[in-house]
Amino acid sequence: MHITREDYGGWPNCYRLSNGLIDLVVTTDVGPRIIRFGFVGGENEFKEYTETLGQAGGDSWRIYGGHRLWVAPEDRLRTYVPDNERVRFEGRGDCVRLTQTADAITGIEKTIEIRVAPDKPEVRVLHTLTNRGANPLIAAPWALSVMAPGGEAVIPVPPRSFDAGNLLPTSAIALWPYTDLSDPRFGWEAVQVTVRQDETAESPQKLGFVVPDGWSAYTRKGHRFVKRFEYDPTARYPDFGSNVEVYTNSEMLELETLGPLSELTPGASVDHVEAWELRP
Repeated sequence: MHITREDYGGWPNCYRLSNGLIDLVVTTDVGPRIIRFGFVGGENEFKEYTETLGQAGGDSWRIYGGHRLWVAPEDRLRTYVPDNERVRFEGRGDCVRLTQTADAITGIEKTIEIRVAPDKPEVRVLHTLTNRGANPLIAAPWALSVMAPGGEAVIPVPPRSFDAGNLLPTSAIALWPYTDLSDPRFGWEAVQVTVRQDETAESPQKLGFVVPDGWSAYTRKGHRFVKRFEYDPTARYPDFGSNVEVYTNSEMLELETLGPLSELTPGASVDHVEAWELRP
């Protein structure tokens, strides 16, 4: 993995990670955040919010774009802690680590660790929440990729079959108060659910899924971005058991994965790993 320091989007202290096939750009003036991911010389697979690029500091949460780490379940106070300050950067060998100082509201320290495969368009992204506060808390790591507009999310559904012995459900879908199942952006198929990003859409949509298959994807302009992750059927997940969520509006589509809910005593950590692939 080749690492270079550069200005990106107005942030002077970014780092580009590349293996010659793909490259990522991470920010250190704000974060932890991966603001770019794509083929070398190609478009950013992630959405960038040009009006907030290069900004830093302040008490208001900004979306910026790219890939970020949140805390689930979603809560207006705990989840939307701003990531507008500098993060600690560590780079050695094939690994880069970005660490945000624990915030005063939750006491949670966030870390994203990135490993780029040496000769494949693949990346391993480790997300870690650490309780640096004085009290125990219950939380789940929540990894959100803000995808560029014009594509379609693909969520696999466990195999369908009718048998007299199939008495129990094998998967579930969570709905939000604003979810409209008749929205034409949703595609209901036998082996998958698709969610299309539409730049003319007037309202947001969101769905949560139980995905035992351990993958989800986003296709756009002839590329397929795939996330792979582990699923523990014995664990308790947020949002009615969702380990994959999709949110979309007229600007972007968020492809999200969640780890199980964990009780974090002071000093304890919980990890959540995504393995990314970018393919034609």
